[in-house]
Amino acid sequence: MKRRSFIKAGIITGASVSTGLLQANVSPELTPRTEGGLDWYNVESWGVEGRAFGDTDSYFDRLPRRAKGVVRDAVWSLSRHSAGMAVRFKTDSQDIHVDYRLRSSNLSMVHMPATGVSGIDFYGRTNSGEDRWVQVVRPTSQNVKAHVISGIDPGPETGRLFTAYLPLYNGLEKLEIGVTSGARFTPVLPRSERPVLFYGTSIMHGACASRPGMSISALLGRRYDLPTVNLGFSGNGRLELELADMMGEVDAAVYCVDCLPNLNPPQVTERTVPFFKRLRKYRPNTPIVMVEDRWFTNAEFFGGTRRRHEGNQKAFREGYQQLVSEGVKNLHYLRGHELLGNDGEAATDGSHPNDLGFMRYAEAYAKVLDPLLSK
Repeated sequence: MKRRSFIKAGIITGASVSTGLLQANVSPELTPRTEGGLDWYNVESWGVEGRAFGDTDSYFDRLPRRAKGVVRDAVWSLSRHSAGMAVRFKTDSQDIHVDYRLRSSNLSMVHMPATGVSGIDFYGRTNSGEDRWVQVVRPTSQNVKAHVISGIDPGPETGRLFTAYLPLYNGLEKLEIGVTSGARFTPVLPRSERPVLFYGTSIMHGACASRPGMSISALLGRRYDLPTVNLGFSGNGRLELELADMMGEVDAAVYCVDCLPNLNPPQVTERTVPFFKRLRKYRPNTPIVMVEDRWFTNAEFFGGTRRRHEGNQKAFREGYQQLVSEGVKNLHYLRGHELLGNDGEAATDGSHPNDLGFMRYAEAYAKVLDPLLSK
């Protein structure tokens, strides 16, 4: 696979059979709902990327309905956020609208804007083949009906490819894309390649990206031109065996596990080896990337914070070494001290990355993923 820059992505047209993600049944001809001079298309008609499980309670959930009562209640609740999902389509319309209903009326957080928590983030394909940011929805209510893109250049005769990243910290109950009535509209099916699966904490979930396209999974998905699955659970990425079981159901290209920010050193010691052995039981050969915790950007001032990071990382390295000594193959290790850089400027609150921090995170991940995903 050719490694691409962060802004590149590919296109799949026509029917495909998914090997990594379950996708919705796609009608060969979509019949839009026409209203007010616009044709509206329900994205469930052709499917979104980032859905690892088809048997969900609600279409935009990240875990299957059978996970309820198996995973902790907090994990289940967070799994109803649409983090990491994206819908793709082509159109020659110069105007694009959205009509969606959010699961929660909490549109933003004190340290994360509504554009990231509850917005939908549009990227468009340029004439030179790059995916570049176009516009993001700025929600002000739970029901969002917005004219998000206006007067964009027409693009190729067959229509421009758009990728729309769904809200990071909110769920969706419905989503329709609207284009000028009579404009060309071609749904782009979820890609059939095995996804890169990320399991982690609020950082992987997407806090505090300014918009969904800046999350780690979105950045790396564009870099590698691959679908991704985001199983980040804010405050609740804790190396739990139930999640290893769920992850093992997904035929991924790589598993990236980044849970240390939600653990302390005794928990890391207790959980590391059992978790990775459990995941390896399901997928004997798939590469697994073990990721240390980032250091707080203000850790230089707080000895307790430094001691926790040092303890976590020491325990995690010991777990890694034990796994290797016991014959667990294809494990890869990413150190955490430089994930946010060393200038203290890459986090919103010392812990959660800002957009600069997410770019640095993705670049650090790429040092490990580049050789794995080029094979």
